[in-house]
Amino acid sequence: MSSGTTTVRYAAGLIAMLGCLPALAQDATQETRQEAIQSVRGKPVGQAPEAQDERPQIQAAAEYGGVLTPKGRLILEPEFQYAHESINRMTFEGVSVLSTLLIGVFTAQDVDRDNYTASLTGRLGFTDRLELEMKVPYVYRDENERVNVPIEQSEDDVFSIDRELSGDSLGDIELAAHYQLNRGQNGMPFFIGNLRYKTTTGRGPFDIDRDSAGNPLELSTGTGFHSIEPSITMLLPSAPAVYFANLGYVFHLEDSVDQRLTDDDGDNIEVGDVDPGDAVRLSFGMAYAINPRTSFTLGYKNDFIGKTKTEYVNTVTGSTTRVESQTLNVGSLLLGWNYALSPDVNVNLGLELGITEDAPDTTLTLRMPIGMNVF
Repeated sequence: MSSGTTTVRYAAGLIAMLGCLPALAQDATQETRQEAIQSVRGKPVGQAPEAQDERPQIQAAAEYGGVLTPKGRLILEPEFQYAHESINRMTFEGVSVLSTLLIGVFTAQDVDRDNYTASLTGRLGFTDRLELEMKVPYVYRDENERVNVPIEQSEDDVFSIDRELSGDSLGDIELAAHYQLNRGQNGMPFFIGNLRYKTTTGRGPFDIDRDSAGNPLELSTGTGFHSIEPSITMLLPSAPAVYFANLGYVFHLEDSVDQRLTDDDGDNIEVGDVDPGDAVRLSFGMAYAINPRTSFTLGYKNDFIGKTKTEYVNTVTGSTTRVESQTLNVGSLLLGWNYALSPDVNVNLGLELGITEDAPDTTLTLRMPIGMNVF
């Protein structure tokens, strides 16, 4: 194999690992391909191979980069994800007489949450610029909560409440479309428009079983509300790296729950309209090719989630109460490793480290995208 062909495959290998240039090879002219080669080696080389050799084959960072698939190519991506969250909270109810004298009750809460998700994602290159996507997840959740409350009559005795909950079922199926807006020539970045719709096939928080007091007996596996997320992605190749950024807005659609529960006073209340908080999503980072088979990703993502507004109606008095939750700031550091087993099969390992209070502590994701030509 000539040195020119090797260089082209190296550049194409980097793009394939990130999966960021879906139709570049087919649309680009011979001159554009030569410019890409020179940017890697710093000098002109021989004639580039046919466009088919330069085509990206596998996606590696789809949810952060909005990447596409070439026309007629199908990517099947089995995925397993594990997320862990630990909450340790100390609360005090009482009166502070002095800075060192507190009269009241301390409550210690320790919560451990583990989420396991197995999913299968399919991406089809419908045209050179349009990709269609579908994701089907299965979710298992487990939560252990322990609350310690000191007994007022005794200094040594502590009243403890232990609760273990779990739940598993089909999660919320997602449908998405991605469209490449420009050809990214002459050093310009690529812009990709994305539209994602999340269904309510999972069991939402108002679909699960509860006891007579309204306490949940299991955990939900879905949000229970439809959502639509438009976003735009920017991809900037700069061999041997590719920079990416994504900005999106999630519209959570309001819905009427119409479910009766029991409050702390034993009164029956009806949950009326619930408006989940919308969210602004931001992510950016860089994928860097170590060699034609191996690359790593370094990035950051942040979700700013608004207040959820819930309407409660007292069935006895008829009074209506509207409650708003707090806003959430979910920020995570992204680390990823990708290895190309073959032109059609990749192994991708991603790690998210929560760096804000509302983010899960760790999220580990293993993917194996498998590519094939279907038409």
